[in-house]
Amino acid sequence: MSERPQAYRVRPEANPDNRFASVTVAWEEGVELPQTLRIHAETARSILSENSSPDIPFRFSLNPYRGCAHACAYCYARPTHEYLGLGAGTDFETQIYAKINAAELLRKKLASKSWVREPITFSGVTDCYQPAESKLRLTRACLEACVEFRNPVSVITKSTLVVRDLDVLTELDRVAGAGVVLSIPFADEKTARLIEPFAAPPDLRFRALEKLSRAGLRTGISLGPVIPGLNDSDIPALLARAKDCGAAFAFYVMLRLPGSVREVFLERIKTHLPEKAGKIEHHIREVRAGALYSADFRDRMAGTGTMADMVDKLFRIHARRLGLETGERMEDREARAAGGEAYSRGAAWVQSKAAPGKTGTTAANRKGLTDQLDLFPT
Repeated sequence: MSERPQAYRVRPEANPDNRFASVTVAWEEGVELPQTLRIHAETARSILSENSSPDIPFRFSLNPYRGCAHACAYCYARPTHEYLGLGAGTDFETQIYAKINAAELLRKKLASKSWVREPITFSGVTDCYQPAESKLRLTRACLEACVEFRNPVSVITKSTLVVRDLDVLTELDRVAGAGVVLSIPFADEKTARLIEPFAAPPDLRFRALEKLSRAGLRTGISLGPVIPGLNDSDIPALLARAKDCGAAFAFYVMLRLPGSVREVFLERIKTHLPEKAGKIEHHIREVRAGALYSADFRDRMAGTGTMADMVDKLFRIHARRLGLETGERMEDREARAAGGEAYSRGAAWVQSKAAPGKTGTTAANRKGLTDQLDLFPT
């Protein structure tokens, strides 16, 4: 292509120490390394991840991309980039790996005799509708594969790009079942821009939610994450607006700060919200029994203690008042195994819409993908 690709916004490098790195490079004081978004083609070996955690209500997830250009400070997936020899900070946000054979792998899986047409969640780790998707269309190709094999799907995203695929999603809903969740944790655009700088503004996400709902899709809102001391007071307004936009259900996730995510998140709030940073950290420790993170599946999604209970009650009172469906708290379902009650309800809903599956497979149509990668700096 003769046209020079346009670089994304320039940001200085800022990565926590990578515990897997054998060499550490120290930059001279005052020197900033300009960063542009780089897309790397990856030929993946598999495309579906199987979950066994009892506090996550889906079994299979699909992620066409590693890393995420939305740059949300709280993203729990950041440490995964360290396994690639990269950093969990700006590397995670600017070094994006695109699984160019995603649709081909998915078709192969859906055609296998062992597959029983279970629901697949798109974006179990990173956002399947992040900026690279506008060019590469890997998520759309995977949705088209699900239409071919009549496999039910749920999508969760912070991007309005999901509306582009309304035609595929409505067809998939007709033949198998499809639902979409918009993740909208902030009511205030200014705060959202500080914490999740390259995701769509809240107003645009609500407009996308309304368009999807009007098209007849089952939609919901995720308040993910609730950051105690920052956006917990936004819960009533977010739920009310989601209901107005046609959402049928809602859920929330308490802020999680595993590994190097803590450093990225705390640095972000100290830099951009210095007057609130101490209060926020104090409240995070309040819902984590004095720590910044708990890996215990019994409370990692909702927290523990008085403040966590207050957040939960605030959420449930307003969701109930608005007629929004919600799930149970973890302590109410500790005994269920992975793939238990919450998963079964969702599976029953999508399977009730599903028609007999197709047999056989078709070759993935990836013509032009390699060329499209050249639209980005490499």
